[in-house]
Amino acid sequence: MKQKIRLMLLLFMATTCCLTSIAQTPYSAWDSLALTPPMGWNSWNFFEANVSEKVIMDMADAMASNGMKDAGYQYLVIDDHWVAGRDKHNNLYADPARFPHGMKYLADYVHGKGLKLGIYSDAAWLTCGGVTGSYNFEEQDARTFAAWGIDFLKYDYCNAPEDVATAFTRYSRMGDALKKCGHPIVYSICEWGQRKPWLWARAAGGHLWRTTWDSRDVWESHNSDLTGIMEIFRQQENLAAYGGPGGWNDPDLLMVGLYGKGRSSSVDGRFKGCTFAEYRTHFALWSMLAAPLMVNMDLKNITPDILRLITHKQLIAINQDVLGKQAVTVVKRNGMQVLLKPLKDKAFAVCVFNSNAGAQTFDIDLTRDLDLWQPFRITDIWNNKETKALKGNLEGHDCAVFILQEKQK
Repeated sequence: MKQKIRLMLLLFMATTCCLTSIAQTPYSAWDSLALTPPMGWNSWNFFEANVSEKVIMDMADAMASNGMKDAGYQYLVIDDHWVAGRDKHNNLYADPARFPHGMKYLADYVHGKGLKLGIYSDAAWLTCGGVTGSYNFEEQDARTFAAWGIDFLKYDYCNAPEDVATAFTRYSRMGDALKKCGHPIVYSICEWGQRKPWLWARAAGGHLWRTTWDSRDVWESHNSDLTGIMEIFRQQENLAAYGGPGGWNDPDLLMVGLYGKGRSSSVDGRFKGCTFAEYRTHFALWSMLAAPLMVNMDLKNITPDILRLITHKQLIAINQDVLGKQAVTVVKRNGMQVLLKPLKDKAFAVCVFNSNAGAQTFDIDLTRDLDLWQPFRITDIWNNKETKALKGNLEGHDCAVFILQEKQK
């Protein structure tokens, strides 16, 4: 009982602190970060421990030239295994074999492409990969990241205590250090949703917080530990109230385009990847959820259909809408699910997806199903054409997405 009361008090204090901070400093440099969900690329699932200076430079070259940068992608995030240890002054330094010129050189290169560089650490002595973490060196490491020109920190929670109070304390220490480091760094809290970070992560300084275990490259895994796309999607129910400008629910990295090539996401070949229709639904759902859009694939060898998908102008506009509203489910029937997301200018995005393996028809009534009464102009975004109704046929695991704009009187 005492532990439960302590947890309730902690969450109350965290929420109060968060609301006070927002009320007092709405235009501070810190609060102006991540006003829309971050978009970028992460090294983990495809490259893992083979991440290197060359890999990041190659990915920066690709992102700058293939249309992703123009579509809104900014961050190139180096995940685990980059660090070699601490020098005689206890400063972190990168593996000299894989990052021969150091992180400042690499950040300058990425910035020269008009992009931003992210990095990874852990709120413990060791990271998930068993290399040096940042526990008890938060301020020193934050100053180091700032001196290098780092723009994004993914902060993991392996090898750390399980209780909420310790997690909040450790994440707050890094959050405070980043606020004081003199360089704007987006703070990604990655404790996998086990301690309900949506209740306290913003108060700890977070701009985004993981809501689930790591995603796997499979539509549905039927495994609570190796979570597939659908398992993760279902865990986003009832979280819409906690995400918004400056602080986002993060249902993990996008599996889009991996096609079973990520070692971790495929669990040593157990999962063979998804179909294009499944990836399309995955990307559409994450866009509707106002989730960070962080891809993992090898950008040098991206297929044309996947590139068109992840740079789809209207889907990205839905994700990046300034209201920052997360979609909610409004209809579930016969394996069909409908999500509704409010947009600026009194518009709405609607996603209809078929969770069935086989084809299914749908016919969604605006008034009966969506409780929308005014007349709308409806655009089917896949075809970029106006349509008179939300109806059609969907193949298994595919989706349809519509924009509803109020007709002018």
